[in-house]
Formats: sequence, C-alpha cells, structure tokens
Amino acid sequence: SPALLVCDEIGFLPLGQQGSNLFFQVISARHQKKSTILTTNLPFAQWGKIFDSTTVATAIADRLVHRSEVLIMEGTSYRRKDH
Repeated sequence: SPALLVCDEIGFLPLGQQGSNLFFQVISARHQKKSTILTTNLPFAQWGKIFDSTTVATAIADRLVHRSEVLIMEGTSYRRKDH
C-alpha cells in the first residue's frame, strides 16, 4: 500500500455498487494510517451521484475529511484555454 494515494477526477464516472464498495474499503483501510488526495469537480453534497448511495458517500466523505485539509480551488479551467 503506497504512503500517498492520489485519486484524480472522482465523480467523472459513477462507480456503481461494486466500485463504491471497493472504494470505501480502500479509504477505510487507509483512514488515519496513510495519506490520500482526491480531486473532484463535485461538492460533497453531490457525492451521492458518484457512489451507489448517499450512505456510502457520507461514510467515505467522513473518513476523508477527518483530520484533513479541504482545498476548494475556483476559477477557469486551464484545459479550456487555447494554446
């Protein structure tokens, strides 16, 4: 298990029941033991759309925000800029 796990674009696709359960197990196993970084465009209030149920979403969010820092970055996406 890595010292730091980075999960990018959480919520880009819904996880379904099996994916939600597996993700919960990973987060629970790492809780208070190892560092985890998640990126998402969705606020916590919409995590029920990502995970199979709001109960699972709440349990995951609770473990992630416990003794953590939540950074909210706002602004225009760099992906949309013409280069």
